[in-house]
Amino acid sequence: VQLVESGGGLVQAGGSLRLSCTTSGYSFDDYTICWYRQAPGKEREAVSCVVGRDGSTYYEDSVQGRFTISADKTKKIVYLQLNSLTPEDTAVYYCGNRAGRTVRHDTCRRIAAYEHWGQGTQVTVSS
Repeated sequence: VQLVESGGGLVQAGGSLRLSCTTSGYSFDDYTICWYRQAPGKEREAVSCVVGRDGSTYYEDSVQGRFTISADKTKKIVYLQLNSLTPEDTAVYYCGNRAGRTVRHDTCRRIAAYEHWGQGTQVTVSS
């Protein structure tokens, strides 16, 4: 199983980035992919999730309306479009996979449920 994040970078406040999570080695339809982020000195926190099979989504309140998650089933890639970025969005962004097809918020937030993680991609937002 592999999950590889890409697309991070340095952007000014108000700017946009698109992150990609390229996956392989497991049944895409049977899993949920979630993006998490970890800022310096803070715990890893959930951001957004998508069910591989049907595209159902979940967003944390802090990113609702600014971030958009999507899944390309053919390519087995999950995207996270980040718009209206603020310095508070600065973090390393990770994607992880979890067996099952639910985007219940309590499940999305249970970090122990994730089987595999990528190496992360740094997002830095300057003010």
